[in-house]
Amino acid sequence: MSAAQPTKKTIRWLPLESNPEVLDKYVRDLGVPAPWRYADVMGLDEELLAFVPQPVHAVILLFPCTPQYEEFCKEERQRIDKEGQIVSDNIVFYPQTISNACGTMGVLHSIVNNWAHGGHLKLKEGSVIKNFLEKTVSLTPAERATALEEDTTLARVHENHASTGQTATPDLADIVDLHFVCLVERDGHLYELDGNKPYPINHGPSSKDSFLFDAIKVAKKFVERDPENLHFSVIAATTAEEDDY
Repeated sequence: MSAAQPTKKTIRWLPLESNPEVLDKYVRDLGVPAPWRYADVMGLDEELLAFVPQPVHAVILLFPCTPQYEEFCKEERQRIDKEGQIVSDNIVFYPQTISNACGTMGVLHSIVNNWAHGGHLKLKEGSVIKNFLEKTVSLTPAERATALEEDTTLARVHENHASTGQTATPDLADIVDLHFVCLVERDGHLYELDGNKPYPINHGPSSKDSFLFDAIKVAKKFVERDPENLHFSVIAATTAEEDDY
């Protein structure tokens, strides 16, 4: 699969906080109705995964961008470019060309890959997110990235929620060394969707029943690459009713 080449522009957004409450309010304003919501994964051990509300439709990882990670990404790309990989035509991928927008990219990937191509997720008619996805889902990845750069309505909703949460809002010019990626299951495979990479990454077979456990195996590999770093968090996208957990 060839790498996308989106337009490069100097556009910066405020980063989103890795906080389920912030993400829930954000997606409601975008037009994603309940019971779709986000929940913290409190630990990566199997016994703790029993407390994650099911069903889980996507997993969002927040992790530090370190030299070890950058070197791994370089080796991973060389391997895939040489050996190739299977990527389902039903996977929808958006390259990231906006600085600090990785939180929105993670949320966007979690939503679109549960909505597009016969997905179960229903979006509000006329909403910001449905209008944007209907406009971009049939485009090339590079064209999708340009459309996101030019969508002032979505940018405004992002900005409204990037200034909320429990931590102090960073300055727009701050360099953020934490990054979000999204994991989803589609057509029997687990995919990593990282807008900073040139294409989705196929992490092997998975299923709706095993998805959470398969995704956590991938998350553990991120942690193992930087075992001394504590800046990791995992959030699950679920349609469990709030009263169920």
